[in-house]
Amino acid sequence: MTTLHTLASGSSGNALVISCGETHLLVDAGISCRRITLGLQALGLAPADLDAIFITHTHTDHISGLSTLFKRTTCPIRTTERVCRELEYRIAGLADRFLPLTYCRPCGEASFTVTAFPTSHDAPGSCGFRFDTADGSVGVLTDTGYVTGEASDLLAGVNLAVLEANHDVESLRSGPYPYYLKQRILGAEGHLCNEDAARFAAALVRSGTSEVVLAHLSRENNTPAMALHAVESALCAAGLPPCTEGSSTGPRVTIAPREALSEAHVVARRGLCRR
Repeated sequence: MTTLHTLASGSSGNALVISCGETHLLVDAGISCRRITLGLQALGLAPADLDAIFITHTHTDHISGLSTLFKRTTCPIRTTERVCRELEYRIAGLADRFLPLTYCRPCGEASFTVTAFPTSHDAPGSCGFRFDTADGSVGVLTDTGYVTGEASDLLAGVNLAVLEANHDVESLRSGPYPYYLKQRILGAEGHLCNEDAARFAAALVRSGTSEVVLAHLSRENNTPAMALHAVESALCAAGLPPCTEGSSTGPRVTIAPREALSEAHVVARRGLCRR
C-alpha cells in the first residue's frame, strides 16, 4: 500500500512523507527536525527509516530542518543539480549525500519511480515531483507562479495530487502585505492562487485524478473555505462534482493541515472516493 501524510503545509513550513511498503520518502524539511521526528514517530517511523529526502527548492519554509535532520539520517538528498549547489553553500557536509535529479528524467528510488519537473518560482532549480509505485501515482506541485508545461504533462492522470492553493487574489491585494511582496506572490515566479489551482485541479480530474489535497495555503491571504469553494466550484462547472458526505463518487478534495499531521491519503487507482 502507498500512503501520503503531510507533516506541515503552509508558509511557515512544509514537509510530507510518502510510503510504499518499507520504503519511506520525505519531501521537504521546512519544519524543525524535532517536529519532523515527532511526525515520523506518530507514523511508527524514525529519521533513520527514511530512504531518501527530496527537496523542491531552497526557501526556508522547505529546508529549515534539513541541516539537523541530515545528521540523523544516512539516506541520500535528492533534488536538482542547481538546488544541490545552492544547498552546498548553506549547509556544511551535505555534498557527499547528494544524488542530483534531471528534469523530466525518471529515476528509481527503491519501490518508487520519481520524476522531477520544473516549477516557476524565485528559487534557482525549483521543482515538483511525480512519484509512481505499483499502487498508483502521486504529484506534488507547490511554490509556482503558474503551472509549467512540464508539470501539466507529467501530472496528467496522477491518482493523488498535492496542489498549491496559496492565496485568494482579492484577499492578498487588500491585505496587509507590502506592495513588493504582493507583487512577488502574484507574479510568474510566485505562488498559485485559488483560481489557478482550481483550473488545474479540474484538468487533473478530467485526466483521471481521484484525489486532490490543497496545500501551502497562506495564513494571511486565504482560508480553507475559500480554497475549497474555488476548487469545488470549478469541478462542478466542469461536470465533475466532488465527493461529498452524501455521495460516494467523484473526486475527493481536502486541505493539508498547516501545522499538524494529516490523515492517511491512500494512493490507489480508483474511481470512487474514500471517506
